[in-house]
Amino acid sequence: MNAPSPARRTRRIRVAIAAALAATVTCGIAAPAQAAPTDSIVAQPDAWGRFYVDAAASNTTANNTPESNVAIGLLSPMLDYWVPDANPTAQFDANGKFIPSSVGTIKNQTVLDANIATAAGITQSRTAEQSTEAYLIDRRNQNYSAIDGLGPYADAFRAGTNAGTTIPDQVPADATTVKYDDAGNSNGAWADSGTTYGPMVDLVNQFRNSSASTNPSKAFYNYARPFRWSDSVEVLPSLVPAEKTDAEWQSDGGYPSGHTNAGYLASYALAYAAPERFQQILTSASEIGNSRIVAGMHSPGDVIGGRIMSTAVAAAALNDPANATLKQSARANAAALFATTPTGSDAFADRGSNEKLYEQRLTYGLPRVGDTTASAVVPKGAEALLETRQPYLDADQRRWVLQSTALPSGYALLDDSEGWGRLNLFAAADGYSAFSTDVTVTMNAADGGFSSADSWRNDIDGAGSLTKQGTGILTLTGDNSYLGGTIVDGGRLAATSPTAFGTGSISVADGILSESAAAPLVIGGNLAVLAGGELDLSIDSSAPATQIAGDLAVEGVVRTSFANGFVPADDQLIATYTGSASNIDLSSFSFEGLPAGYTPSVVLRDGAVHLVNTTSAAGTPVAGGVTSDTTKALAATGVALPPVAPLGALGALLAGAVLISLRFRGRSRSEGRSRPSAHV
Repeated sequence: MNAPSPARRTRRIRVAIAAALAATVTCGIAAPAQAAPTDSIVAQPDAWGRFYVDAAASNTTANNTPESNVAIGLLSPMLDYWVPDANPTAQFDANGKFIPSSVGTIKNQTVLDANIATAAGITQSRTAEQSTEAYLIDRRNQNYSAIDGLGPYADAFRAGTNAGTTIPDQVPADATTVKYDDAGNSNGAWADSGTTYGPMVDLVNQFRNSSASTNPSKAFYNYARPFRWSDSVEVLPSLVPAEKTDAEWQSDGGYPSGHTNAGYLASYALAYAAPERFQQILTSASEIGNSRIVAGMHSPGDVIGGRIMSTAVAAAALNDPANATLKQSARANAAALFATTPTGSDAFADRGSNEKLYEQRLTYGLPRVGDTTASAVVPKGAEALLETRQPYLDADQRRWVLQSTALPSGYALLDDSEGWGRLNLFAAADGYSAFSTDVTVTMNAADGGFSSADSWRNDIDGAGSLTKQGTGILTLTGDNSYLGGTIVDGGRLAATSPTAFGTGSISVADGILSESAAAPLVIGGNLAVLAGGELDLSIDSSAPATQIAGDLAVEGVVRTSFANGFVPADDQLIATYTGSASNIDLSSFSFEGLPAGYTPSVVLRDGAVHLVNTTSAAGTPVAGGVTSDTTKALAATGVALPPVAPLGALGALLAGAVLISLRFRGRSRSEGRSRPSAHV
C-alpha cells in the first residue's frame, strides 16, 4: 500500500486534531491553555546594552573594564561582594605575606567568608583519589581531561585522534619539588586535527579560541586565590611548585577560574557533538571545576565564575555563522564514534549521582542573599547549547526549556542580567519542567537519535497543554501536574509514572498512548481514545492500570498486557472512571499474556472496566459481580471501587450489571495477539 502524500498526511493531521478537539468538547476535556507572554523568553541585554553572543570579541586584554569588555561585565555580580581598587597598592604582613583585602573592598563578608570556608573544608577532607585527580587535571591540558566525559568511547576517541599527554597517571614522586608541564602528544598538541575524529578536535579548539581567555577578568577583579585568604585552605603538596609567589599577586587572580573555563569549553564542544552523553560530559566538566577547589587553587566562587563565562563563550561560538559547517561535521563525526564498540568502565554511569553532583556544584551552597523573586531570563543564543540534544524542538521551544529549568534567583554570583549564571543545562537536557504555554512536539523517527526517542524526566507543571505529533517516541517520567491536558496525534507518548500526564484530560487522536507505571496511571480529567488512536495498558497487580477522574470514551484500540508473570484474576480491574462511559466500542479491547483456559469478557460495571473470565478453572461460569477474592486483593492494594456511574447510551443494555461477553476470534498473524469481538 502506498504511503500517503505529505499533503494528504497534513490534511489527515488537521482532521485528527479537529476530531480530538471535538471529542474534548463531547467528553468535557479542558481546552488548551492560553499561551504565556512571549516576553518570558525574550533576551535581556546586560547593564551596558550588550548581548554576549554578539559582543564576545570584546574580551581582550585591551578592554579592561565592565563597560568595554563583555566578559568582565558578565561576571559583574561579583561587585556585590567584592570591589577591586582601581589603582591597587598591595600590603604585606610582617612575614611578607600578601594581604588580599588590601587591594579591594569587601562588600559582603558573610558570602566571602562562606566561599573561603567551603574551599578550606573541601581541601581538608579530600581523599587520595581526589588528590591524584586534582593534580592530573591541574597539570594536563584541560581538553585532554575533558575526554573522560566520553566514558566507554574515550579510548576510541584517544586512539582515533592521537590524543596524548606527558603527565603520567601516577603523581611523580618528586612532584612536591618539581613542576611538570604537559607537552601533549607526539606533535605537541592535546589531539590532532585531520584524524579519524578530527572534526571533534577542531570544534573543541574553536571553542577554546573564541575570545575565551579569563585573563582580562582576573586582572580586573583582583580577587585572590583561597590559600592567600586563609591558611586553612591546604594546597596539594604536589602542586606547591606551581604556586606563584606573594610578590606575583597581581598576575595571580582567582576569579574566574581559568582551568574551569577551559574544561567546560572543551566539554561543551564534546557535548554538542555527542549529545548521547550530554549529561555525563557536563558532569565530567563539573569534576574538572571541582578539582580546582580540591587542589586548593581556587574557591567555589572562582569555579562558578569560570563555568558562567564558559557557557556564554560556548553559546557565542555556536551562534557564529562561520562555525556552521564545523558544527555539522563534528556531530556526524561523533555519530561515527558512537558506532564503535564501547570499551572500559564509565565513571559517569550513575545518572542520579551525576545529577546530584552537578546541581550541587552550580551554587556550592553559598548563601542565597540576593532577590529570591526574580523571574528567570534566557540569554540570547543560549538555545544553541541544546541544538543537538533536543533536535526535535525549535529555537523558541528550547528557550522555554531553559527558562523552565533555570535556577531560582538570589544565589551568590549567579544573577547576571542576561541569565547565564542561572542556566541548569543538566536539567534542561531532561526537557521542560513547566508548560507555561501550549507545547506541540513533532518527533520524526526516521531522523534517528533523540528525534526517534527521548525522555523528559523533569516534574512538569504549568497551565499549558502537550500535543505529541510525528512518528517518534516521547516518554514522560516525572511527577507532573500541568493543567492544559494532553493530545496524542502521532507516534507514541509513554508514561512511566502514575502522574506523567498531569491533571488534565487526554485525547488520543492518532498514534499510541502507553503506560508502564508501577501504580495506576492517574488521568485527572476525561480520556477519549478516538478511532485513529490506541491506548496501551500494562497490569502486574490486582490494581487497575488507570484511574480516570472524568468520562471514558473509546472508539480506537485498547491493548492490555499482563507483565512480570502476573496472572489476572477471574474478575480483573482494567480501568476505573468517575464520570460516564458512553461511546465505548467493546470490540476495541484486546489482551496479551492471559493464562491458558482463560475465556475473556469485558464488562462495564460500577464505574469500572473489568476483564472477566467467563469460565472458571473448574469449568463453571463466573458471576458478573466482583468476587470476594478480588475485593480482598483490591483492599490489600488500597484501591477502592468507584461508585456506580451512569453509562450514557449503553445504560439500558448494562442495567443490572448485564454481562457483555467478548468472544475471541483467535490470534492475529499480523499482530500476534488475541482480538475480541462484541457479543451481547
